[in-house]
Amino acid sequence: MKKYNIEDIKPFLKSCTVKGIAKNKFFTHVKPIEKAEKHTLVWVSPMRSDKQILLENTKAEIVICDSSLNITENALNNKCCIITEAPKLIFLRIVNGLFKEKVAFGIHPKAIIHEEAKIDSKVYIGPGTYIGKCIIGENTFIHGNCYLYDDTIIGSNVTISAGTVIGAEGFGYSKNEEGEFEKFPHMGGVVIEDNVDIGANTCIDRGSLGNTIIKTGAKIDNLVHIAHNVIVGKNAAVIAHAMIGGSTIIGDNTWVAPSASIRDGITIGNETIIGLGAVVTKNIPEKETWAGVPAKKIR
Repeated sequence: MKKYNIEDIKPFLKSCTVKGIAKNKFFTHVKPIEKAEKHTLVWVSPMRSDKQILLENTKAEIVICDSSLNITENALNNKCCIITEAPKLIFLRIVNGLFKEKVAFGIHPKAIIHEEAKIDSKVYIGPGTYIGKCIIGENTFIHGNCYLYDDTIIGSNVTISAGTVIGAEGFGYSKNEEGEFEKFPHMGGVVIEDNVDIGANTCIDRGSLGNTIIKTGAKIDNLVHIAHNVIVGKNAAVIAHAMIGGSTIIGDNTWVAPSASIRDGITIGNETIIGLGAVVTKNIPEKETWAGVPAKKIR
């Protein structure tokens, strides 16, 4: 098992202060702080009411924490503390850099790729995935059993988890003279910009005439439905079981909580929070928090 010391993780410790005894201290793995052992790397959440007790009692010798803790000799207790205003961020960077398994680029032999697809050489495509006439940028990972319809454009540094469908036709119909449904044509596509993550078993419909667009840095969770012509803003987050109706615009840096439903044609402002299970039926200005059924502003 490989050993890592403070010198090994210095590239991740910008704007951090190291206190305590660093010499001869090392870690080999990560665990929750409550289950830590001597050579576990741990972090303490600034939000926890018991953070001081956790710091003082943990068996781990290397701890990432924030400056609100009282770093006394007793707290250190033969420990090395990495002090930062963003413990979780520093922790995740270290774990991603040192412990996360790297997936090699390549197309699995059981993937099906349309001959007109344009795929960068630095891409991973998993087994059982179908790629239509799409464009896929570099450093993108598309896991198994996904289906990307024609006219889907994927940027760089995108991750799409297993079972996701991108570019299916949306639910658009008009009734004819006999009262029967006739399907509205869906001739648009889907554009996924750079640095987007899309969870497992999520569906993103193609646009009807224009495109459905997921902008740079957006994060879409598992089991999310995004209807035709939706625009999800930069660095927005849409969490599990959320349903976004057609032609809805979600602003930059907005948070849509689990199981929220947003009706079609709604505009959600930038930096807005939509609460757990909220049903949104009207436009929401920027920098507000709405929750409830129907959703209302929380003051």
